[in-house]
Amino acid sequence: MECRPGCGACCIAPSITSPIPGMPHGKPAGTACPQLMNDMRCAIFQQPDRPGCCSGLQASLEMCGESREQAMIWLQRLELATRPETQ
Repeated sequence: MECRPGCGACCIAPSITSPIPGMPHGKPAGTACPQLMNDMRCAIFQQPDRPGCCSGLQASLEMCGESREQAMIWLQRLELATRPETQ
């Protein structure tokens, strides 16, 4: 499956704990990655400084759903399900 044009959900919904160009400490969930371009594509796609967690995400019907909104909901739920416990 190819990425949906104009989506960018995977660049907004999840948190990223590894450095990203423009955010050396990663990014919080729900915040757009600084590498997300205006057309909602990744500026560092297939570049060596792209975080491994990003390249590990692959477009799929399960993750992307039928719309950008469905993708955001699925990724937000995944973020909550995999968030470390706080003490």
